[in-house]
Amino acid sequence: MSDTLITLNINATDISVAPGVTVAAAIAMTGDIITRRSVSGAARAPLCGMGVCQECRVTIDGRPHQLSCQTLCADGMHVVTGAVA
Repeated sequence: MSDTLITLNINATDISVAPGVTVAAAIAMTGDIITRRSVSGAARAPLCGMGVCQECRVTIDGRPHQLSCQTLCADGMHVVTGAVA
């Protein structure tokens, strides 16, 4: 396994993770598991981990509604979650 880390930006904070880590896992590593807000404003977080529940949707590199549990982190990636208002 390589010692090289991937650095991505989540809600304006840089985080470094090992290759193969999902965006949902990287978000959890920041200490804030909120990925989106419901229509009523309730905090939502990944539930199923396999893309079925859609609770892990985030904006990745300007593209909204990306499934963070199914997306591997990439170097230089920018992620925005519903945790930020």
